[in-house]
Amino acid sequence: MKILLFGKNGQVGWELQRSLAPLGELIALHRHSSHLCGDISDLDGIAHTVRTVVPDVIVNAAAYTAVDKAEAEQALAHTINALAPTVLAQEAKQCAALLVHYSTDYVFNGEGQRAWVETDATATQNVYGQTKLDGEVAIQASGCNHLIFRTSWVYAQRGNNFAKTMLKFAQEREVLSVIDDQIGAPTGADLLADVTAHTIRATLQNPALCGLYHLVANGHTSWYGYARMIIDYARQAGIVIKVQADAIKPVPSSAYVTAAKRPFNSRLDTAKLKNTFDIYLPEWQAGVTRMLDELIEQKQ
Repeated sequence: MKILLFGKNGQVGWELQRSLAPLGELIALHRHSSHLCGDISDLDGIAHTVRTVVPDVIVNAAAYTAVDKAEAEQALAHTINALAPTVLAQEAKQCAALLVHYSTDYVFNGEGQRAWVETDATATQNVYGQTKLDGEVAIQASGCNHLIFRTSWVYAQRGNNFAKTMLKFAQEREVLSVIDDQIGAPTGADLLADVTAHTIRATLQNPALCGLYHLVANGHTSWYGYARMIIDYARQAGIVIKVQADAIKPVPSSAYVTAAKRPFNSRLDTAKLKNTFDIYLPEWQAGVTRMLDELIEQKQ
């Protein structure tokens, strides 16, 4: 089996290189790859890459994820998040490949408190969400075999993330203000990658499993709850923390002005994924704890 991966150096792409390697020959590309075009904004280039490789599976882990910048860079966000998946879907259809793509809870309006299911009506609130929704729709309309995973609050050990930022602030500041009215599930890139590999194997054996799925860690919290967990864990592990527990303040989203509107409700119902593929999704704290252990070990 031949697997073509776009976005190898991103948070999810980096973990996918590990999880996909045992499945077959892996051709992993990034934006500046020289031998084949891995620049997802080059539509003709990625089409030529697919035709050259003729893969059995295409995994698109590349995306425009700068939510606020997307409000000003609408054309670029649309090219990467909507037009590129359209091209990959068309090419996947031509070579009978399975296309794996990642989307977001931002396709919903972010209202209410119930976890979103795959069949809920979409209603985007910003440019980023609309471009990701456009990508979903194009893939589904193409007729190619596909797996689309909506996820949220993705973090990874590699690169910058919320946990690293909170630890840095907690060591430098006496007071922290963290948003408490946005709810979601911190989800590790490693979990996304492992589930992706499992579902690819199953779907190649049974194409009827193709479709749209929600994929996040189990449970939910607010950004404030997430920050408190991170800081409390680090303090207990012996990291010197400057901010006192009572000086970590919950604040509403309105306390921070952003170019793009964020959803209050990022809960995603994962029952369809778990039941279809017979998998267990761990609580969000398990993955965060593992990441924190690695971060703390590096600091000590």
